[in-house]
Amino acid sequence: MKKHLLALTLLAAATAAFSQSGTLEKIKDSGEIALGVRESSGLGYTLGNGVYVGFHTEMAENIVKDLSADLGKEIKINYQPVTSQNRIPLVTNGTVDLECGSTTNNRARQKEVDFAYTTYVEEVRIATKKDSGINSVADLDGKTLAVTTGTTSVQTLRKHRRAEGVNFREIMGKDHADSFLLLETGRADAFIMDGSILAANISKSRTPEAYHIVGEVLNVEPIACMLRKNDEAFKAAVNKSIVRQIEDGTLEQLWNKWFLQPIPPANTVVGLPLSESTKQAWANPNDKPMEDYSIE
Repeated sequence: MKKHLLALTLLAAATAAFSQSGTLEKIKDSGEIALGVRESSGLGYTLGNGVYVGFHTEMAENIVKDLSADLGKEIKINYQPVTSQNRIPLVTNGTVDLECGSTTNNRARQKEVDFAYTTYVEEVRIATKKDSGINSVADLDGKTLAVTTGTTSVQTLRKHRRAEGVNFREIMGKDHADSFLLLETGRADAFIMDGSILAANISKSRTPEAYHIVGEVLNVEPIACMLRKNDEAFKAAVNKSIVRQIEDGTLEQLWNKWFLQPIPPANTVVGLPLSESTKQAWANPNDKPMEDYSIE
């Protein structure tokens, strides 16, 4: 019991010391940053062997370069893969310093973490096979829908006025790749998720021509990098880099690179144009939650 109490005391002391020092000081002292990245997201993914790429991943690497300049020393990136289920706990417990995957900024999550400026405004859509007969929300009645554990898209669908009276069965995928596999193998009739994630999975599939994205825009969701709450100095430094990347055209160049040009590993083109909603977010940098956006 005494050893258990001592361990708890030491953990509390370490947590208190961390909260007092802040992330910037932690990074400067260690010369390292723990960057949360995704393995199968439309905004970031892995090529294997510890190599992580994608729009949000490269943007985050640019943030670290700017932090290095601000701190006067080179900061090493330790890539930490995260999932929809563990990304928030890994940020709040100090394992991840900055998470730049594909996380929606909403009010519920703002109770636990802070968000940097929005860097992409996502449209939630439906992916299905072209021969499925599904072309709208109404067509989902009686169908099986693939849903990624820990994501918000299915709740969005259920709340949408066009889903009233539409009954469907959910089947859970552990990550986005697993959810698309459920669609690909016929265990699900459709996959509801952010448009960028749907487009990326379709482009990487064995038969991309067999799929399409259909139906009404179910919601728009601001996507942003996630960090620990109440660390204003670190948040300001991250936002400073994001603004720099917006103003000098870096962010748009990254979008063109990862969504309008051939990308690894198969050198396919995702083909996702920059939306007007995202352009508006870049023109007016903010960290507004999803609930402050509206959709007809």
